[in-house]
Amino acid sequence: MNICRLKKFAASASAGTAGLLATMPTAFAADAADAGKYSGIDTAWVLLGAALVFFMQPGFAMVETGLTRAKNAGNIVMKNLMDLCIGTIAFWIVGFGLMFGDDIGGIIGAPDFFIQAFDPGEDAGYPALAYVIFQTVFCATSATIVSGAMAERTKFSTYCFYSLLISLIIYPVTGHWAWGGGWLSEMGFHDFAGSTVVHMVGGICAFVGALMLGARIGKYNKDGSVNAIPGHSLTLAALGVFILWFGWFGFNGCSTVSMTGDDTLISAGSIFVTTNLAAATAATATMCFTWMRYGHPDVSMTLNGALAGLVAITAGCDAVSPAGSFAIGLIAGIVVVLAVEFIDQKLKVDDPVGAVAVHGVCGALGTILTGVFAVDGGLLYAGTADMLITQIIGVVSVAAYVAVVITLVFTVLKHTIGLRVSAKEEAAGLDFEEHGLASAYADFMPVPEVAGSTSAPTPIDSTEPPTPVTVTQMATPAVDANGHTLTCVSIVTARDRFEPLKIALESIGITGMTVTPVSGYGIQKGHSELYRGAKVASKLVPKIQVKLVVSAIPPEKVIATARKVLHTGHYGDGKIFVTPVTNVVKIRTGEEGFDALQDKPE
Repeated sequence: MNICRLKKFAASASAGTAGLLATMPTAFAADAADAGKYSGIDTAWVLLGAALVFFMQPGFAMVETGLTRAKNAGNIVMKNLMDLCIGTIAFWIVGFGLMFGDDIGGIIGAPDFFIQAFDPGEDAGYPALAYVIFQTVFCATSATIVSGAMAERTKFSTYCFYSLLISLIIYPVTGHWAWGGGWLSEMGFHDFAGSTVVHMVGGICAFVGALMLGARIGKYNKDGSVNAIPGHSLTLAALGVFILWFGWFGFNGCSTVSMTGDDTLISAGSIFVTTNLAAATAATATMCFTWMRYGHPDVSMTLNGALAGLVAITAGCDAVSPAGSFAIGLIAGIVVVLAVEFIDQKLKVDDPVGAVAVHGVCGALGTILTGVFAVDGGLLYAGTADMLITQIIGVVSVAAYVAVVITLVFTVLKHTIGLRVSAKEEAAGLDFEEHGLASAYADFMPVPEVAGSTSAPTPIDSTEPPTPVTVTQMATPAVDANGHTLTCVSIVTARDRFEPLKIALESIGITGMTVTPVSGYGIQKGHSELYRGAKVASKLVPKIQVKLVVSAIPPEKVIATARKVLHTGHYGDGKIFVTPVTNVVKIRTGEEGFDALQDKPE
């Protein structure tokens, strides 16, 4: 970004509300006083960039929502909304000054509380506040990266705190090093639009957060093997990727902060080409690589591939040729797959959306590759490693600083308000537990996660044990031609109790069951819910129905086992329905009755 040549100075606002109000008019008067010197096209270009980068926020929200489960969709969009809102305020109060204030020892900018004294410099063709909003949306991008990696199990209150601190102190300090006249910019470190400053910073925070938070329930088995937990909507994820791709033209292209002069015009056109080419190449490379590796072109991984190419080219989009951007995209498209697998399967860090691989790994990779492919100074063109070494130093130093600070932040939060929701809250979904929403898709049948999703058994808090069930209490069972009884046991209960129920039933010999998502209500009339402050008129509670037909295993044993696991003594434990079955036919063999229920080998 061409901001290192900008003139910057800072002055602290007077303390207290009265002081703030007294000095506030000067922040706007500064632009008005110099109104005659600004270029309309430069100002429009910077504001267009701000709008496009702002539009990336819903892109991130759609990607993260689509690649996670439906029961957390509302929580995801709430986090993406609030990191923009909280980050905007924090960056205005403190962050912008720390990033662009007068340099203090190459480490930090002099504080400029509430952005009272920023001057973009005599050569700038845009007013100060146009540049402020442009940088504000960049800050929000870095903060929002973290939410995806920590999705589906993080407390909302904790998220608000660490999002605030990223925008307040973490992002602005590293931003000053590279863009605000700090020590990295003095070394010649090149990160045009933020592969490291924005994306790797967010990726490192995401990795530390996901590591300290721990995996989602059911993600890893006791032997370390991985259970895939698919997102609920690849359509939403794909829409998010296209939105991000579109917004990236503002992220990279408008970082020229000018459209005046032939050199700038040529540069902007080149940046659009390298940005698009890297993304397209990376997505294609990921598609081909997963096709060879998995036997089919993986959709979600290819979406990550497109983003990996965009992240990787961001550092050097102004410095590499189209051939260089092709090479960077090709490398990023392959590396992102290997990185996702390594983080997920080897490190056992549960990142639902691949944010660490896309933003952390490919952000660092793209910054380093700029030192290889940059036409002016890159290893392949200059024949020396000077620029490459500088790029590596920048990546390592930023990663080390961010890792240390965010680890301290998460450690404090973990031992104060806590990082993670309870197992029960996680199983039920953060939409309901954190925001009082039964579903983000109110007009659709809720679909609970039953395959590959587990939860810790809810403790039985009733002092009265379940009453035993005798066969005389049940309907007269049907008898097949050989004298065997056939009984259908149907269990309706809360979706978060499926896994302990399944484990208990398997322990008594049950080898098959049919599980169906259902919804309804009983005597308690469902859970109360408010939407925009008004009570929801009709409320169906999401449940699961587990059906099994037994013969060799007595139905009394099935019922007793289910009640032992599901009984808490409170409304909502569920119901068990027992009905006789006249016959069962196994389609594959034609066997009937008792024989059809036995899992015989060929």
